[in-house]
Amino acid sequence: MKPLKYYFKKAYKEKFAIGQFNFSTFEQVKGIVAAAQNLKSPIILGTSEGESKFVGLQEAVALRNVLRNKTGLPIFLNLDHGKSFDYLKKAIAAGYDMVHFDGSKLPLEENIKISSQVAKYAKWRSVVVEGEVGRFGTDASRLYTEKFEIKEENLTKPEEAKQYLHMANVDVLAVSVGTFHGLDVSGASPHIRLEKLQEINAIGVPLVLHGGSGTPEEDIRKAIQSGIVKININTESRVAFSHTLRKTLEANKEEITPYKYLQDSVQAVQQVVEEKIKLFGSNNRI
Repeated sequence: MKPLKYYFKKAYKEKFAIGQFNFSTFEQVKGIVAAAQNLKSPIILGTSEGESKFVGLQEAVALRNVLRNKTGLPIFLNLDHGKSFDYLKKAIAAGYDMVHFDGSKLPLEENIKISSQVAKYAKWRSVVVEGEVGRFGTDASRLYTEKFEIKEENLTKPEEAKQYLHMANVDVLAVSVGTFHGLDVSGASPHIRLEKLQEINAIGVPLVLHGGSGTPEEDIRKAIQSGIVKININTESRVAFSHTLRKTLEANKEEITPYKYLQDSVQAVQQVVEEKIKLFGSNNRI
């Protein structure tokens, strides 16, 4: 199987994006992988620190291994929003294909320092490193009931991105260009600042879009044309899973067999992921 770096280079050249779909249950993974299998797409399974602690680092790697071997798909695993070098080292030791160091709340110099340490540690182990400049903020664990306003000062500054990339030596860069984690009351994120994204893309490093849930489809397509090679989806698949599960349980109050009332939620996740794969253009890219 070709490595993740190959697929990022392919995506950058051919103008498509690989979806990262986060999970914290095996049922979510089943839906994600079924979608990738149907559409012949590379995928990245993601676990935040919290999700990875619930699932288990080694357990997440074992799931990836089993499903990769069973399907023959290029299935990769990323530690999403790791906040410390020590925890990323644990993910790397467990066998993750990729780690994301989120130093966005640190001063730029400190972000560069730790990112460089992560990159140095990861590279000879053939692990891809994602850095981050600019703040996304917000809490992806809930839906928003109030309209969320983007703070311009939190967006990625092209000059800081350039300085960071020159010194940190990461493989891909997450940038804040108007999206955020979660959904606002309208169900859609504010529009991507495409001019800013294009300015950052001129630096020449593959870019990552966090907070892809709810982002207008036309913005997604244009962002991919402007250097985005990876798009993170979590909230939309969580909503599909949890809302479907609530409806199923309400309609079948006497049912106590988990596999019977979880199947609809698996299919709901699969539907979301298939829609995203087609939007990102990663179908038939294996």
